[in-house]
Amino acid sequence: MNLVGVEARASTRLSAFRDCSDILECPVTGEALVTTEDSWVSRTSGRHYPIEDGISRLFASVDPAMAGRDVTEMVKAFYEETHFPDYDDLDSRESLVAKSREGLFAAALDEQLPDRAVVLDAGCGTGQLTNFLGLSWKRRVLGGDICLNSLRLANRFREKYRIANAGFLQMNLFRPPFRDSSVDVVICNEVLHHTQDARAGFVALLRKVRPGGLILMGLYNTYARLPTLWRRWAFERFGPNLYFLDRRLTAARLSEGRWRAWFRHQYCHPHETRHSIDEVLGWFDASGVDFLSSVPAADGSPFTSATRLFEPHSRGTMTLRAAAQLEMLLTGGRDGGLFVMIGRKRA
Repeated sequence: MNLVGVEARASTRLSAFRDCSDILECPVTGEALVTTEDSWVSRTSGRHYPIEDGISRLFASVDPAMAGRDVTEMVKAFYEETHFPDYDDLDSRESLVAKSREGLFAAALDEQLPDRAVVLDAGCGTGQLTNFLGLSWKRRVLGGDICLNSLRLANRFREKYRIANAGFLQMNLFRPPFRDSSVDVVICNEVLHHTQDARAGFVALLRKVRPGGLILMGLYNTYARLPTLWRRWAFERFGPNLYFLDRRLTAARLSEGRWRAWFRHQYCHPHETRHSIDEVLGWFDASGVDFLSSVPAADGSPFTSATRLFEPHSRGTMTLRAAAQLEMLLTGGRDGGLFVMIGRKRA
């Protein structure tokens, strides 16, 4: 075998993981991984993880102790059929940037993430945020998800538009294939509430964050999610005549693919949990994470383009936090009632 040729092909295939391969590990044994032409191999036990369609297949099943209540396969099957979000109205790097910057949060992330950071987008879905953030030369962004169909969409877009600083892998967020304390930033947006144990998922991901690194989580809010649940009840009983209740479903520019993706993701998902700002603050306190900021702000202050995500903000009082969540409820639970919590792992 021509080892030089093999190494060259492996280098090309794994180019998205350059400068990052040394932080990967076998998700089962924790051993270091080495590359072959078309796979990762654990150094001692020889476990093989194939690379297919440019995607590193580093998925490991959940710990047997959790198997009785694991919903991973059910959720995986749902997303193999439902690509969220869909790519059907994105036809260039420019359209991806324009769409991503419509939201203040994604734009703020792009502008404020630390330079030279290694970022894990855990539960990346079709990878639109991964690809958007990977357009910058200042960082390396790795998108991990359980769903191969979604990852294939993500990687095809990456390859078509030569987004060099993004890469994709199949993984279980309860067994992420990264060495402990090796990742600068973990983003897990709109994912943990679709697992069997959101807090356990947070803890598993936090282990991979280096001391001083950042973790960002987007979760369904206990109160702000109620309008979506009410609409789901109405849709199940009365059908399409009531779709006007969700303004996003009546938007003129919404394509058929994006309409279907949003509807199924919000109203047909087989499993979800809901959480509060105070609950997640408790996770942070128990796990050695300093609260930095949240969207909406825990103290009720407005979120603007000038908001600094990674600088310490007030946690507010219990009353202010309750008021912020009540406002989310009274405004109809926009974005599915999602709130975002941002923290820094203590040294």
